[in-house]
Amino acid sequence: MEFLNNLVNAVNGVLWDRNLLLFLLVGTGVFFTFRLRFVQIRKFGEGWRRLFGSFSLSGNKAGKEGMSSFQALTTAIAAQVGTGNIAGAATALASGGPGAIFWMWVSAFFGMSTIYGEAVLAQTYKTTDKDGAVTGGPIYYIRAAFKGGLGKFLAGFFSVAIILALGFMGNMVQSNSIGVSFTNAFGVPAWVVGILLAAVAAFIFLGGVQRIASFTEKVVPIMACLYIIGCVVILCINHATLLDSLKQIFVLAFDPQAMAGGVAGVTVQKAMRFGVARGLFSNEAGMGSTPHAHALAKVEKPADQGILAMMGVFIDTFVILTLTALVIVSSGALSTGETGAALAQTAFNQAFGGFGNIFIAICMLFFAFSTIVGWYFFGETNVKALFGKKAVKLYAGIVVVFIFLGSMLKVDLVWNMSDMFNGLMVIPNLLALLALSGTVAKTIKKDPADALRK
Repeated sequence: MEFLNNLVNAVNGVLWDRNLLLFLLVGTGVFFTFRLRFVQIRKFGEGWRRLFGSFSLSGNKAGKEGMSSFQALTTAIAAQVGTGNIAGAATALASGGPGAIFWMWVSAFFGMSTIYGEAVLAQTYKTTDKDGAVTGGPIYYIRAAFKGGLGKFLAGFFSVAIILALGFMGNMVQSNSIGVSFTNAFGVPAWVVGILLAAVAAFIFLGGVQRIASFTEKVVPIMACLYIIGCVVILCINHATLLDSLKQIFVLAFDPQAMAGGVAGVTVQKAMRFGVARGLFSNEAGMGSTPHAHALAKVEKPADQGILAMMGVFIDTFVILTLTALVIVSSGALSTGETGAALAQTAFNQAFGGFGNIFIAICMLFFAFSTIVGWYFFGETNVKALFGKKAVKLYAGIVVVFIFLGSMLKVDLVWNMSDMFNGLMVIPNLLALLALSGTVAKTIKKDPADALRK
């Protein structure tokens, strides 16, 4: 066990501590931004119109095992908006200071072009099986990018990594966050929370893609609105410090000790590192997870879903993460020395009193459970691709058991292994994105509006 722990820590040291993945993810985002001629700016208005134009809570179906464009987006957002939007944002602030928020925005800006490419390729290379079920994701476009044995190896490596990182270990991490928050807020035993989570999860999982899509299209808008309203109320209460908080974000991004409120020992490098990392790994741009949802959307052309996919990154980082950060900075909670979820709870408690813990617990439930559903689905797609449909029930059963165990246990090795496989699955996904960048670029050239400009 000690050998395994040392091995995992060594791999994580290369992937995370030496910033290998940060450079790869940001570099890919910069590359796509220029190759797609700043698609995140040019198509932002259209993306916003598509978001509200496709809004529906009616369970709109799009063919067997498919989703409407809105359902695909909400399934993606369900995975993107998780506990990291509360605890992760707080950790970034505690480690990188208010300036980390600026670098969070930078990473999300470039990430919007990366996720455009992921959604386009997921749509382009999606398949339909003999039963008429639509499926897609990185495993399919990785095989298209690299023919022969290399493609099969990279695709298989990606699938195994995402099943372990998200489906199994990642969902233990999410259920643990729910268990801890409910025990702290309501005194409910963790095992009771675990049983309830496992039961509800099993019901949703066994209902297939349509039940998952129906769940996310209803829960995601509700949880987003609930959290946004709560944050806006606090920012109104803290209105006297709001402008100063915004000033800190921009000033401390380049000179972390320039103002009162800077975190001791923070450098520009730290502000950049923690801000970029939090932005990228919260919105999951380039990670290879959300393409599984975008592949199932029924759209006229791949670019349509690519444009809508960018809105997921915008909502996750520029809205949810930013509101969390502003609440923490404007409350002055950074000076308490707390970090993670405790820092967020301190900030909310200052405005809401004892209700702050309850509010965070409820939001944790929405955020973490919706992530569990999204991550389960991403893993399920890869289980089907590797082992066939018969393996899905076994996979679902294992995930349900892990959800129950995760609610009661926080095993550091499990958390570290989740980080490791999360990082490893990025590499084959980014290689395929770059290899197929020409295919993504063609969707821009075919745009009639772009053609008229030439």
